[in-house]
Amino acid sequence: MPKSRYVDFRAVKQAVTIVQILDHYKLTDSFQRKDDSLSGPCPIHEGENQTSFRVSVSKNCWNCFGECKRGGNILDFVSLMENVSIREAAIRISDWFNLTFDKSPSRSESPNAEQKPKQGKTPRPKTTPKPKRGKGAPSPAAVKPSADEPETGPNKPLGFQLRNLDAAHPYLAKRGLTEKTIAEFGVGYCDNGSMKGRIVIPIQTVDGELVAYAGRWPGDPPNEDTPKYKLPAGFRKSMEVFNLHRALQADPATPLVIVEGFFDCFYLWQNGVERVVALMGSQLSPDQQGLIAQHVHPDDHIILMLDEDEAGRKGRVDALPRLALSAFVRLFCFAKEGHQPTDLTGDDLQSLLGGAE
Repeated sequence: MPKSRYVDFRAVKQAVTIVQILDHYKLTDSFQRKDDSLSGPCPIHEGENQTSFRVSVSKNCWNCFGECKRGGNILDFVSLMENVSIREAAIRISDWFNLTFDKSPSRSESPNAEQKPKQGKTPRPKTTPKPKRGKGAPSPAAVKPSADEPETGPNKPLGFQLRNLDAAHPYLAKRGLTEKTIAEFGVGYCDNGSMKGRIVIPIQTVDGELVAYAGRWPGDPPNEDTPKYKLPAGFRKSMEVFNLHRALQADPATPLVIVEGFFDCFYLWQNGVERVVALMGSQLSPDQQGLIAQHVHPDDHIILMLDEDEAGRKGRVDALPRLALSAFVRLFCFAKEGHQPTDLTGDDLQSLLGGAE
């Protein structure tokens, strides 16, 4: 498939229902319908349990409560069925249902290009002047990895997926994650392999390709030799922006919120801020800057919400002028030392987004 082909992720999800996708795979007859839901054996892992795979017709989403324990929207379903990236899944759906899109010449691969972002009030914001598109906005091809990391090329897609993860582990509930969030992000407790004893978090590229699992120790590590987070050898987190592939499917009229950590990202997404990504640290790398620059427009809004500590303040001071080359940037400064996104209430987040739905 040509990489230059434009596809509007949001328009695809609005135009096609999960029932139509099941019809395409000739699966509808194998499911039972009751009110708003469909249930049947999971077609992804080819299970036999007649109720493990469930579909919400009104919400246009699905979940597997069996072996694969996955869930999501029509793009996620086709991606897993076809073993392709989210972008390729969107293209295939567009071809199956003869969808066409009008691409704005000034927006790159961004859903609903004709929409303008909404401006809203943000607690304690600091606003940068409107940037100009031009030489300042780097592309991924133009930026180089940071000096302390060797240039080894992009992260390679994994040839496997971790199975039988425990999505009901108490640590997930302790961190406030709902079943929907756990299923959407595919997180769970792993009891074997290199990530044994950790909560694993899938990391995907902007095209939705799985490239790594991060492992979070469930609670405080038992000793100083046990790191809180573990990443696989050879994986370069500075090459990826966590959750960018989902954020690009969200309403482009809302700000792109940038946070530090995985659980910050889960929390905001769970509270209605779907256009949220994480740096997996407090520093914006050149490669991450390039990825973000490629997928925002000069009129877009970015909210930089790093932790209120020394590392977070240093990170936002460094990232602000670099991100401002590509879009409006607003800094979110927490009122108390040590606070982070998970300390915000739902009302705080609505105020942050100016009440945008």
